[in-house]
Amino acid sequence: MRWVFWIFGLFACAVAFALALRFNTGYALLVWPPYRIELSLNLALLLLVAGFAVVYLLLRFTFGAIGLPAKVREFRERRRRENARSMMLAALQAFFEGRYGRAEKAAANAIESGESPALGAVLAAHAAHELRHYEQRDSYLARAEKLAPDDGAMRIIASAEMLLDQRRFQDALLALKALPEKHTTALRLELKAQQQAKNWEQTLPLIDQLERRGVFDASQAGQLRRYAHAENLKRKALDRHSLEECWQKIPAQQKRDAKVSAAAAQCFMALDGCAQANRIIEQALEVEWDSELVGLYAECAGTEATRQIERAETWLKNNPRDAVLLLVLGKLCAQQELWGKAQSYLEASISVEPTYSAHLALAQLHERLGNPDAARRHYRASLELAAAQLKQMTGGRRRTPV
Repeated sequence: MRWVFWIFGLFACAVAFALALRFNTGYALLVWPPYRIELSLNLALLLLVAGFAVVYLLLRFTFGAIGLPAKVREFRERRRRENARSMMLAALQAFFEGRYGRAEKAAANAIESGESPALGAVLAAHAAHELRHYEQRDSYLARAEKLAPDDGAMRIIASAEMLLDQRRFQDALLALKALPEKHTTALRLELKAQQQAKNWEQTLPLIDQLERRGVFDASQAGQLRRYAHAENLKRKALDRHSLEECWQKIPAQQKRDAKVSAAAAQCFMALDGCAQANRIIEQALEVEWDSELVGLYAECAGTEATRQIERAETWLKNNPRDAVLLLVLGKLCAQQELWGKAQSYLEASISVEPTYSAHLALAQLHERLGNPDAARRHYRASLELAAAQLKQMTGGRRRTPV
């Protein structure tokens, strides 16, 4: 309905204008010596409006003609940006679809068009890496550095990821060092590189930082620290001084962890440090009981076997049906030639949980006692259990405790 009111309004204005012209009897006198021109006021007004319109149109046409080349350039630039943006989007879509050859080609075209050239170069490098075109990948990365020398975080992170995928750990670490400030993703990449390069001491501060940033919860961080400490201890197992120094650096709470204590005890045992190994096991078991850890207690008895038996028998009061502890007591008693107690503990271990280790220890005991029939029976049982466990391991099922 609005257009109807507009029509009525225009008609009303036209009528009012016509009436105003009809009753206007004035005139205008223009003098330009020696000329004198006399016009009706209505005609003068019409000529004035018409002249203004003509001048306005001429000026618009003139300025439009002058600005036409700039507008053409702007139009072409806009079309170029739109085409470049389309090529970049096509490159991203092809990359995430797994069409790496097409992605590399589209990204290279986007680089040439000037649309986000550094991003295009990194994307092309990723695509070339997936195609195993490593020289081409490095060329794209170098181009990205040249195109955006002051904005290298994206290029460095991408380079580190690809180097890690190529198992070039040291090169990845060297690339990450160029970052002035490491965000969470950079820290995760550095942790992965340090782990793969087996630089276990360097992983510990990274785990702490990532835990504070919420990347790992307490359980995940604890597991990573446990593994790092254990592997670092194993690397020091060739030198007693280095091993002791490494062990002293571990925080007291983490020393009591069963996995860390087991790794440390095994390393000290390898260097004939039985007393130190046994103390580590004892201190860890006082904090938390662990059957796997107690299994190491009889591996390196030495001159402390009697004291170890007494200590293990105190543990037995709280863990009377721990098959591994009974097996340890049996082995320790056998080492001290306490044949009766050794046989009782080994038989008790088998009654709680038959394992090939317990049958083997009991077979060796009967052999020393001159009971060949009993020894053969337990040797056979040990072999059968070992074969069953091997079958389960190769079949991917749960391992049988030993």
